[in-house]
Amino acid sequence: MASMDIRRRGIMLVLSSPSGAGKTTISRRLLAEDLGIAMSVSYTTRPKRPGESDGADYRFVGPEDFERMRAAGEFLEFATVFGHSYATPRAPVEASLSAGRDVLFDIDWQGTQQLKDVAREDLVSVFVLPPSWDELERRLKTRAQDEDAVVARRMALAADEIRHYAEYDYIIINRELDSSVAALRAILSAERLRRGRQTGLSGFVQNLIERA
Repeated sequence: MASMDIRRRGIMLVLSSPSGAGKTTISRRLLAEDLGIAMSVSYTTRPKRPGESDGADYRFVGPEDFERMRAAGEFLEFATVFGHSYATPRAPVEASLSAGRDVLFDIDWQGTQQLKDVAREDLVSVFVLPPSWDELERRLKTRAQDEDAVVARRMALAADEIRHYAEYDYIIINRELDSSVAALRAILSAERLRRGRQTGLSGFVQNLIERA
């Protein structure tokens, strides 16, 4: 007889960091290398940056539409950063988890705390730290996406964001990209094997016992 499949509930894998620490680059590598996880596409009221597309990077909406969705309970979490609102849509995430698909989140500590309040058992949180303060500043300036005033604001905010590192399950110090991606994949692999997430495990074990 064919072996019995073990069902698994999906994981909400949160990756947070101060701007410039490397979470976006790490996220893209993980998504390219692991087809079992997909990015959660957030809603935002901020303008599109060069190279971004609606529905792939973010879903870009106006403040009025954003507020309507928030009031209707359509978001799992939401936050305001640098004057713009960001939020995670509830329906597609819950559908993915129920189907056993993992979802990756690129959100800040405020959003992570909100997700803990509504879905702690599904959540795995990882905070990415820069190797040094000087390196963080260098990376922000090298991106060349923001004006100097914006870079200065991001650096000022970084210290406050870093203070929340202890609220996360795992910490990765992003000294070198390949090592950081490998660490994140190891975390994901281990969390996928947690007994509580393998919803079909009891039936599988019972089948083993009955055939002993």
